[in-house]
Formats: sequence, structure tokens, C-alpha cells
Amino acid sequence: MSSSTSGIAVKPVADLIEELGRLPGIGPKTASRLAFSILRGPREDAVALAEAILTVKERVFFCSRCFNITETEPCAICSDSARDPIICVVEEPLDVLALDRTGQFKGRYHVLHGAISPIDGIGPGKLRIAELIERVKSEKPDEVILATNLDMPGEATASILHSMLVPLGVRVSRPATGLPAGGDLEYADDVTLGRALAGRRTL
Repeated sequence: MSSSTSGIAVKPVADLIEELGRLPGIGPKTASRLAFSILRGPREDAVALAEAILTVKERVFFCSRCFNITETEPCAICSDSARDPIICVVEEPLDVLALDRTGQFKGRYHVLHGAISPIDGIGPGKLRIAELIERVKSEKPDEVILATNLDMPGEATASILHSMLVPLGVRVSRPATGLPAGGDLEYADDVTLGRALAGRRTL
């Protein structure tokens, strides 16, 4: 048992704190607060949480075309024929949620599931880049928007994707400035995201 839970005599509570602490951004203190909140709450709330977690693991998977989360194959966005022939490339499924809720983008998405970061051992082969190139070749979109994060890995990823996409004859763009440098798209507000997309620049 980890040192953060060694002082707790009740093993189920200690186990819950340890499991919650495995989640990204959850430290020992937050994990402890969450565990005791669950403990104090009604049983039906705990059951609903457990069922929601199991349902996600059993029913949600990645679309084979865009690699966003979905319950259907292909996903609802890929299946929507009314969408514009534009592909917006993002790092994570959460970025799709952030961009789509702005209502400013009516195209489709492609989720890389990360960004190139040699220091973390993440090269192009570990991302969904090969699938993106094949999509561009087969779908022939009017434009590809590189909406990776504005940090060093995101910029490096956008630069490499640009060099791979331009020879295919597709227009490649990047969201306009206005997004915070070094920030993740999922944390930007809807207005800022909408304006960044509307004012995107061709690379």
C-alpha cells in the first residue's frame, strides 16, 4: 500500500484512494477528498458512478476513420454528409468537444491521440499520422486545419504535418493567434476558439 494511504485502517477506503490517485491530475489529497465524498454520499450515487465507468469501458471505442470516441462505427460526425469537406486535426478527443461546441466549425475531425515529443519517446509512428495522410489522399478535403496545442510538442507536430501534407496539394492552415501560448485547446473558452478558427491562417 502506498505511503499516502498507509495511515488508513479500512482497506476498501485505502484501495479507493489509491485507484482514484491513478487518474491524471489527481494527487493524494484530492483522491482522499473524492473517496470520502463517495463514502459519505448515498449508495445510489456510488452505484451510478460505478455503472457509468463500466458503461464507458464496454460501449465507447474509437472511430476507425477519425479516431474520436464513439458508440457507432463510423462516428456520428464522420457519418454526417452535411459536414464541410474540411478536416480539423487535433491532439485529443477532448479537443473535438471543445471545438465542436463553438458552432464555428462544420467540418470533420482527425484525432492524433497525442503530439510528437522526443523527450517523452513519442514519435510520428505512435500517433494517427499515417491514417491522416491516407484520409487526405482518399477524401481529398478542401483544407486541413492543424489545431494542435500551442506548446512545443503541438508546434512540432504541426510543422511535421505541414511538411507531409503540402505535397498532397491540400490547403493547410493553423488557427489564428488569440489562443494562449502553451495552452491546451480544451481549456480555451468558446469565443476564443471560435475566433481562432474563423481567422485561421494558411501555412
